[in-house]
Amino acid sequence: MSLQSAADVPLIISSPNSSSERRISPSWSIAHLKTRLEPITGVPASSQQLSLRLGSQDAIPLTAADEEQTRLVAFPLQPYAEISVVDTRPPGARTDFTDLSSVEKYEMPTTEYESLTNSVLAWKKSQKLGRFDPNAGTIEEQKIRASEREVEERGLTLSSRVRLLPETDARRGTVSYVGLVPEIPGLGSWIGVTLDEPTGKNDGSVKGKRYFECGNNCGVFVRPERCEAGDFPPLDLGDEDLEEL
Repeated sequence: MSLQSAADVPLIISSPNSSSERRISPSWSIAHLKTRLEPITGVPASSQQLSLRLGSQDAIPLTAADEEQTRLVAFPLQPYAEISVVDTRPPGARTDFTDLSSVEKYEMPTTEYESLTNSVLAWKKSQKLGRFDPNAGTIEEQKIRASEREVEERGLTLSSRVRLLPETDARRGTVSYVGLVPEIPGLGSWIGVTLDEPTGKNDGSVKGKRYFECGNNCGVFVRPERCEAGDFPPLDLGDEDLEEL
């Protein structure tokens, strides 16, 4: 009569650096299992602490006084149970396989990339997109057009009422100028607002050039994205003061 070894059992092997399905033979010893798990988990056999978990049950330690002789058949192996591998080495001695900071990476030279015919850059060139669009104009022109679209989409027109954003600003006023202000650094349109209260920065002029008329410190220039157009009546600050009293 010949003795047949037990069939292999599919188990889930999990460790700090990996998780995979493996077929394990119940005829293996614990020591042999650890040897087989070393190249899978990266944890030396001598530093492995194994446990077996069946579903939601508590984990069972896979250990014995003589691991060379103790076979896995002595434990309740079930298909797709989980064997957890814990690395008992000090943290400083463990290898972090997820840390790619020290891995040398290849960076293709710009000239080589630009010469490729199957790259995203080559596709953009063929489709005349982005900076390859002959009608796109310069980057400066694109920024100015984007700013003009922002003005239009927000409905910012002369004499329209606006509230400055963010809402914590709370200041309100009337649009008195829309357009470029070369005296202020930056491309694109500016919105000149006559504020309801003298909490601004100017009187409608910038570096001696006047863009609109308003009282001292009632003027401010902001980007379109800082304005919300709407039916915003002037704040009655006097009533607010009385309520605080």
